[in-house]
Order: sequence, then structure tokens, then C-alpha cells
Amino acid sequence: MKTTVAERKLALITGASSGIGAAFARIAASKGFDVALVARREDRLESLARDLSAEFGVTARFRSTDLCDPEAPNSICNWINAAGRKVDVLINNAGYSIPQSFAGTPLSKQLNYLELSITGPVALCRHALPGMIERGWGRIINLSSITAFSNGGKGHTLYPASKSFIVKFSQSLNAEVAARGVFVTAVCPGFVDTEFQQANNMADKMSSTPKFLKQAADEVAVEAWRRNDKGVEVVVPGFLPKIAAATLKYVPEQIMTPLTRSAAEKYYVGD
Repeated sequence: MKTTVAERKLALITGASSGIGAAFARIAASKGFDVALVARREDRLESLARDLSAEFGVTARFRSTDLCDPEAPNSICNWINAAGRKVDVLINNAGYSIPQSFAGTPLSKQLNYLELSITGPVALCRHALPGMIERGWGRIINLSSITAFSNGGKGHTLYPASKSFIVKFSQSLNAEVAARGVFVTAVCPGFVDTEFQQANNMADKMSSTPKFLKQAADEVAVEAWRRNDKGVEVVVPGFLPKIAAATLKYVPEQIMTPLTRSAAEKYYVGD
């Protein structure tokens, strides 16, 4: 028997206009979840929402939102509440990086980055979590990166730190709520071939990355969804990224730091 809109669960996905976010949206819709799609590019969201509704028969809402705005989490949740819906699956996927040096980047841009990468995901989790706990079921996926395990290097100064925060935050939150039916996972991909590189003006520098090291957005989303549903706290999708993550975590820092900083030098763009 076909479920009604009121009976279907809702997945809220940020950064849903392309890449990993769009892949998550397709997975959610294919499993019968209604979707609420959030990103800046309204035309992309509208097209994706239309396609998901037509292909899977779900309700697909979309909202153009700048997640660097401190009011964004409140406005997103008010939008969902106004539709009479609750968030059952939250995927904090929106992200970017700042390749320039820290001193060469205005503070306002750095604070915008922290708003989108740390404060926003925390706020959305806090908004969604009470309802999930009350209903005894919920899923939260927070996008981190394999760089969460690195020692950092020149450029992208806040990126490893923010991704490390997402890992520890997700682990702590899962420890609090997993026994209550809510699973929280930090997903740490390696190099994923998406529009992330173009958005950060890094496409030319990243083009030399060997193809065997590149992951597809669908591959990342599929493994992340599957393992989150099993309650896994930290997921590194793909075989080679798993090896890289283990190396970053367990090889002594005095050995890894020169290696990771040498690798970061390749992508440094200065001020």
C-alpha cells in the first residue's frame, strides 16, 4: 500500500545542488524519503527536485539559502516546520575551502567559512535532534574529510581543523543518542571529483591527481548511507582512502608531518 506524505520520512540535505549532496538526495528519494534540498543555486535545486519527484514519486522541496548566513539554520527549520514536516534524516554536506593564506584572507571570509562548516551543522543538528529522539528514530550524516586526520599545511588553514571538529562532534553526539535510535556519522572522503575544486579555484592544480585516487560522489554517498544506517560513527569510503586514513592516524607525526606538508605545498596559492 502506498504511503501518504504524512507517513513518509523527510531527508534534509544541504549542499544538495551537485556532487555528493545530489547523490545523497537521489539515494534518499530512491528509498522513499521525501527530500528538502538546500543550497545557493536555485536553478540546480529546482531541476533536481523536479527529476526526483518524477522518477521516485516523492515530494521534493527546495530552498535557495546561503549557509554562511548565521540565520540560515533557523530559516531552514522554520521553512520545514511551516510545511508541517519534521526532519528524520539530516545530511550536513555543504562545504568549501579557502585556498589562500590565513593572513591574506579577510576575517569576514574566515568567519563565513566557520559559520557554514561548523556553526551551521551544529545548529541544524540541535534543531533536528529533539524530534528524532522523541520519535525514537533518526539519522545524521556530517561530511568531514580525510584531512581531518592530517597535520595541516600551507593554505586551506581552517579546513583540517573544521573537519576534525566534525569528526569529534559526530562521535560525541552518536555516543549520546545511538541507544535512543538516532545514528550520527562523520564521513571522511578522500579526493572526490566534484565541482568543489572549481568552486575553490583549484581545478587546475587538482587536475594532475591520478584517476585511481579519485572517488565518485555516488560511491561516497552509497557507502556513507549504508554504514550510517548500521550506526558506524566514522566512515572513510573507498579502499585507498581507508589506507590513507590509517596511515595518517597511526604513523608517527614526526614522519607524517613533513610528508603531508610537502603534499599541501602543491596546492598552496599564497595570498
